[in-house]
Amino acid sequence: MIFHHLRNATAIIETPTDLILVDPMLGDVGTIEAFTKERFLPKLNPLVELPNANSLMEKITHVLISHQHADHLDEAGIDFLNEKQLPVTCSVLDAKNLKDKGLRVIQELDYNMREAFLGGTIEGIPAQHGYGEVAELMGNVMGFYIELPNEPSLYWSSDTIFTDEVAKVLVDYTPDISVIPCGSAQLDQYEPILMTMEDIVRFVNLNFGMTICNHLEALNHCPTKRAELKSKFKEQKLYHKTWIPNDGESKDF
Repeated sequence: MIFHHLRNATAIIETPTDLILVDPMLGDVGTIEAFTKERFLPKLNPLVELPNANSLMEKITHVLISHQHADHLDEAGIDFLNEKQLPVTCSVLDAKNLKDKGLRVIQELDYNMREAFLGGTIEGIPAQHGYGEVAELMGNVMGFYIELPNEPSLYWSSDTIFTDEVAKVLVDYTPDISVIPCGSAQLDQYEPILMTMEDIVRFVNLNFGMTICNHLEALNHCPTKRAELKSKFKEQKLYHKTWIPNDGESKDF
């Protein structure tokens, strides 16, 4: 398995038979509104260009969408999926809306139910997008646990805080690779909507496999920097269990 990190939560998971595009935010810099206007500088999103991945994008065979926030599926992403009519797997709670946008949804997942997927299996994992009451305002989000033939098992947590359901995946499934949001995102009000640094460390400590850190330095409401995260992991002697990819970077697992 080759993991291609593009930007924020957009990635491509490559196997010998498939290239799976996850959460396509494909638009130009500044094409999405600022997610916070007071707590942090009100810059339009995304903050950084999408790395050139045209050769990979032309070979995409399948798409995973964890939820409908614009930093996971923007207008450019919708246009790309509609133009290519690529097969999409998503939460049953998002399926109708995505179909109404013209997407070719072929698989609708329920939480905690395992289904066939590209010769292996996929399971929808509960995700809680924030601490306290903001989680309800942020709407439904789905993580994915994926097992493909002759490949490392992968847990894509999507946008979530550290919950009992998240811990259960780590303990019961012991994924080889986990992908988690590490930007510590916050809105102008409420508690953080992604894991705090303390909970990121808790996750990595509990995780037996490799943790890939995404959701970094691409959005105006994510204050955590790669250098800060790297320093924290080294301080906690966890750096060897993590990968903090730069935009456009790939790693063969």
